[in-house]
Amino acid sequence: MLRVLMCAAALAFTATGGASAQEPIKEPIKIGLIQSLTGPFNMVGKAAVDGARLYVQQHGDTVAGHRIELIIKDDGTAPDRAKRIAQELIVNDKVAIIGAGITPSALTIAPLVTEGKIATVVMVSGASITVDRSPYMVRTSFTLGQSSEVMAGWLAQNGARKIVTLVNDWAPGIESETVFKDRIARNDSKSEAKVADSLRMPLANPDFAPFLQRARDLAPDSLFVFPANQAGIFAKQFLERGMDKSGIRLVGTGDLTDDDELPSMTDAALGIITAHHYSALHDSALNKSFVAAFEKAYGRRPNYHAVAGYDGMHLIYEALKKTGGKTDGDTLIAAMKGMSWESPRGPISIDPQTRDIVQNEYIRKVEKRDGQLYNVEFATVEAVKDPMKAARK
Repeated sequence: MLRVLMCAAALAFTATGGASAQEPIKEPIKIGLIQSLTGPFNMVGKAAVDGARLYVQQHGDTVAGHRIELIIKDDGTAPDRAKRIAQELIVNDKVAIIGAGITPSALTIAPLVTEGKIATVVMVSGASITVDRSPYMVRTSFTLGQSSEVMAGWLAQNGARKIVTLVNDWAPGIESETVFKDRIARNDSKSEAKVADSLRMPLANPDFAPFLQRARDLAPDSLFVFPANQAGIFAKQFLERGMDKSGIRLVGTGDLTDDDELPSMTDAALGIITAHHYSALHDSALNKSFVAAFEKAYGRRPNYHAVAGYDGMHLIYEALKKTGGKTDGDTLIAAMKGMSWESPRGPISIDPQTRDIVQNEYIRKVEKRDGQLYNVEFATVEAVKDPMKAARK
């Protein structure tokens, strides 16, 4: 009888005490990336997804004892499809976190993530209003105003007098134009810079010739452009029309000389000046390592969407570490607010009040390095916040 009791005790120990000595099996944490992998913005979504995947490859797929499971969905650049995907991810797949893409899709899913209290990292959208639409949204991409305001300030300080703006006639283009014009109008540098006219072109428009001709007829010394997802085509037509030799200085946000498109541009692009938060040639050890790893993995140069996806995963990983793996939206968002780290683009942080990214903006000039075209940074404006939100205060 005594022997039977001892055996029973041993079995009880194995079933209880022995099991507790091992790490308990935890549920995987599912992260749904809703990105545009087909349609006109397909390269945008692919870059963000590739950046996110690279981060997981480099840092492992386990955080706080949970395995990370990426569920990648294509919204086809269609907001209605993004909404349907978000519903399926929340209800059927039980995702804990969502990685949002282009502005129309991000705005469409905002009510859903709010209702479900799903922490959502905005990895692509640059519209200022996006994170305002849900208290469960945090941004690792950029805001259009950050680059536009810095570019306007640089022009005002560097001899511009007569400026014409030329942007796509949709919300992001209008936002970029608004911030640019507001900065010029402030004239706090006491310059003579003025916006002589503001031109707008359709979003889906491969022929920029009539708009470029109208801009040329206005005879500005500087032309500020935001050509959305057709920067390569725009720059090509600008140069084909000889406008680079007309004395008009072509400037814009970093979209104009996207690292993804620069390699296919001709040497006529040399000298184009832009303001942006990332260049593949950014001089830091972290960025050199990031670029080398990205090129090895995907066979192309990373751009600002790729680094936003990469940083989006960093934010998620670090927030999960802080919460010990807790994934409820309120706890995760609280952990993300105020977080700061060194990114391949430079030092960045999450504004605890707005949940927007705070980052350096760089003035860059297209130059040739090692036989290739690059955005070479030559000036830095540190810790730039979203100017549209700052203007409300």
